[in-house]
Amino acid sequence: MLGRGYWTPDEPREADIAWRMSWQAQKAVPLLAGEAFCEKPPLTYWLAAVPIRLFGAEAWAARLPNLLYAMIAALGVGLLARRSAGRVAGLVGAAAMSTFLLSYQVAIWLATDAPLLASVSIALLGAYLGFYATQTRERLHGYLLMHTALGLGFLCKSAVVWMVPALAMVSLAVWEKRWRELLRWELYVGLALQAAMIFTWIWFVYVGPDGPAHLKVFFWNNLIGRFTRIDAPNELQYAAAHRNTPGKYLIELPLYLAPWTLLVIAALRRAWRQRKTSFDDYRPVRFALAASLPPLVILSMAATARNIYFAPALPGIALLLGWWAREISGRADRWDIRALRATAALLLLGVLVFIVALGVIGADGWNTMSSHAAFIVISAGGLIIAAALALRAWTAAHDQVQRAQWSLLLAYCALLAGPASQVYARVDTWQDLGSIARAIERDAAGKPLILFAPDETTRAMIDMYARTTVDLIPGPIDAAAIDRLRADVGAAPQSLIVVQLPGRARLVAQRFAHYLGLRRSASAETPDDEPQPAWVHAARLRLGKSYSLPNGRRYALFEWQPAPSNPR
Repeated sequence: MLGRGYWTPDEPREADIAWRMSWQAQKAVPLLAGEAFCEKPPLTYWLAAVPIRLFGAEAWAARLPNLLYAMIAALGVGLLARRSAGRVAGLVGAAAMSTFLLSYQVAIWLATDAPLLASVSIALLGAYLGFYATQTRERLHGYLLMHTALGLGFLCKSAVVWMVPALAMVSLAVWEKRWRELLRWELYVGLALQAAMIFTWIWFVYVGPDGPAHLKVFFWNNLIGRFTRIDAPNELQYAAAHRNTPGKYLIELPLYLAPWTLLVIAALRRAWRQRKTSFDDYRPVRFALAASLPPLVILSMAATARNIYFAPALPGIALLLGWWAREISGRADRWDIRALRATAALLLLGVLVFIVALGVIGADGWNTMSSHAAFIVISAGGLIIAAALALRAWTAAHDQVQRAQWSLLLAYCALLAGPASQVYARVDTWQDLGSIARAIERDAAGKPLILFAPDETTRAMIDMYARTTVDLIPGPIDAAAIDRLRADVGAAPQSLIVVQLPGRARLVAQRFAHYLGLRRSASAETPDDEPQPAWVHAARLRLGKSYSLPNGRRYALFEWQPAPSNPR
């Protein structure tokens, strides 16, 4: 979260928006490289802008609020599980919420998903307190907590924050045949609080420059357009990107829940076997399933699909895992024990995977590492501790299931703190886009810059690290774009053109294969050795300078090549 730079995809874009928010005068609409970015409301960028303004545009500063979001998400799920299933469930639920692979990814990534997940976690806690309250005051307090969290979540990532809590409450009302709970006045009085928060922001957008057009993108293109294709320009066709496929979420779900996938399966098995238990004892299971299964169905029908879209459903699964931990505390059966031992085996497999990954990383970057000793000690220490704890979990699973669970958790943490941290450190050198942008600015020496068919990452890195005013020619690269480029360069012959080049074949695996003697030699090609894009000649450009990150992005700085004069 705090020990690496901005990584693609998405983080450079989010960083540029937060950086601009730290100094732009109009705060209602986020700006990407100076242009309105109406995909998300601004609260996440407001919060990230505060440490940026205090400490600078470093990645650790921009991500500092993520630590708060992660803590809030764990606290919300922990309190929910404790309230519904007891102390053991609270501890396990909070731990699971923090360590599912998907929730871990969300927590460490600079994006709007981390505050969204925190908001949903607190909203579900409020929904549970309100739905199962026996007194009016307690019910009102629960629903007010829910509406406060939903209002803040809306300002982070729009109406998607409503999906999980709303589906959970409707599902519970149907399942438990308690329709009256949806008619209580305490459920709706908090809508005024939400409305005050949301419509205040909407008003400031509306009265700002191009307010109605921005609101249309916020609420029509970016919400309805995620589920179906609508009449809009190509750049606003959100359904065209990240296309969904039948069963995508079900197929990928085991990865989202790693490394606790097998434990979740064991929890579902026990939930099915105990479905005829007392109504009150089964309440945590009903709430957990209501908060996770309906969102899975809805997301499966959407036109777009990304793994992070499923993140708001994770609190329900963490609650289910907490309930399961309570149930097996005194009476684990053979399938529960098998799930614990199989998870230990998976973590041991993870140790082997990291050994291979560290070998690849070490072979690729040994000569450029700042400290070989730290790389070896931290990696080896983490691997040894993780392996020892996984083996301890295996032996304890038979008669000490709680100790086995905590051993599994600590083994996973050892993998992240040890070998994973060293992998991150190396990958970070492949993601240093700021160095490329600063080099481009230095080599441009004050000349006009044209970004030709840039993606959001390129626009963001140039804006943050080079200059905030450039000429932009959007993609795709076709005859019209080339004609415009020639016209712009013809009007300003001193202009330099920034172009992202295709990725190269110099991959870490190939270098590692060389070290193993499986290839004759490592690739010695440089960016200048490779063929230039076909359109370069048509645009009358020549290569000025090229830039590349090891195993990362590549860019080129082109300059105009005047046509030769005709001899008399």
